[in-house]
Amino acid sequence: MSKLFFIPFSVVSGLIAGLVGKKVFSLVWGLIDDEEPPKAEHRDVDPRKLVLALAIDGAVFALVRGLVDHAARLAFARSYGAWPGEERPEPE
Repeated sequence: MSKLFFIPFSVVSGLIAGLVGKKVFSLVWGLIDDEEPPKAEHRDVDPRKLVLALAIDGAVFALVRGLVDHAARLAFARSYGAWPGEERPEPE
């Protein structure tokens, strides 16, 4: 039941993670290059720069999304007394 009540928390935290992830990526890319990061829809782009930009963007997004999701779950558990998800990873 706690998973159902967690859905609004999850949606809001996902939006926050997207906004924070974009900002962090912009800051990181600013350290690498003065130009805006290349995108797949750009016609004239150095493939190496595109690969680098996409890899950094994906890594930053996954990191931020994971941290924000975990923080939202901690806040939910502290507020409602139930953890919305598994307690720990399944053993292999």
